Amino acid sequence: MLALYNSSQKIYTELFKQNKSAWKISKEDFLKFPKDSLGYHIGIFYQEKGFDVIPKLENHDVFHVITECGTEIQDEVAMQYLLLGNGKISLYQFAMIGIGTCIYPEYLKTYFRALAKGNSMQKFYDLDFKALLKIPLAEIKNSLSFNLKTHLNHHNLTAL
Repeated sequence: MLALYNSSQKIYTELFKQNKSAWKISKEDFLKFPKDSLGYHIGIFYQEKGFDVIPKLENHDVFHVITECGTEIQDEVAMQYLLLGNGKISLYQFAMIGIGTCIYPEYLKTYFRALAKGNSMQKFYDLDFKALLKIPLAEIKNSLSFNLKTHLNHHNLTAL
């Protein structure tokens, strides 16, 4: 599955990201952003994981940073569920969900939790994250989170 995922990234980029521009920011350059910023945390992500920037797929790495999804193959499948819950729909996504669910059915609860998490968050999958690189990561996470408890308290309601 990992080999399929890794090889499919190049094909996905060529077929579906033709009109998208690469950010042209190196992993070292990300580390030059302010320490609390999204950009800096992306640099830390690359450094800790030993990953390189894949041009035109930078948003995917941002998704890992803001959602705290891991990078193991079952985590990548969970990420696709989360994005589906957030409203993103693509052929590649459905392929990853279908194949991943068949190969890793033991993670089905994790996948459904990811779907619910994506559904509970503000829509983010289509944001221009390059424009947000200097914004504090905590601020971005807070603006995307939908905290049901806070919402219920605000409306003087209780959870069932």
